[in-house]
Amino acid sequence: MRRTRRNTVRIIGGLWRSRILEFPDAEDLRPTPDRVRETLFNWLGQDLTGMACLDLFAGSGALGFEALSRGAASVVMVEKDAAALRALRENASKLGASKLTVVRGDALEFARETRSRFDVVFVDPPYRLGLQVAALSLVRGLLAPHGRVYVESASKFEPGRGWTVLKSSRAASVHFCLLVGEIDDQGGVSGNV
Repeated sequence: MRRTRRNTVRIIGGLWRSRILEFPDAEDLRPTPDRVRETLFNWLGQDLTGMACLDLFAGSGALGFEALSRGAASVVMVEKDAAALRALRENASKLGASKLTVVRGDALEFARETRSRFDVVFVDPPYRLGLQVAALSLVRGLLAPHGRVYVESASKFEPGRGWTVLKSSRAASVHFCLLVGEIDDQGGVSGNV
């Protein structure tokens, strides 16, 4: 049996500040760096009380656990890697994360099928797969009114028609932005079916 090396990431704010999460050494699994998470949660506002969040490509769960730590009403994490999934469940148990739902499955398939609505959606797929655009086309219909989408990538990301970039930045090789769907003339989100 191959033994997997454990890696760690620290929650940087909120109720679980400084708590350590463990995650397996798996291909394409790289948590959002502390500096990037700090900037993101400054953009979102430090308090996410009452918000429903979706961590679409959960991986280490750093973004979703950070949202829960800062008061999110609920977080859904979607992950298909079995070792990462086990680690998410172990970390949830260790933290007592009762407002967390961990879903085993493909992120794009989940986004295509769910009928839930979210205030914040984290889109941070493995960089080499380039799934940001495909994910954006699906999450548009999952956003609650005034919902926002965080996107992370290895190069500058252009979201395309129907999205407004609220904020964007770069830290080393990580490019990230916060988006909102544009409103059409009928008061709905542009491109929403």
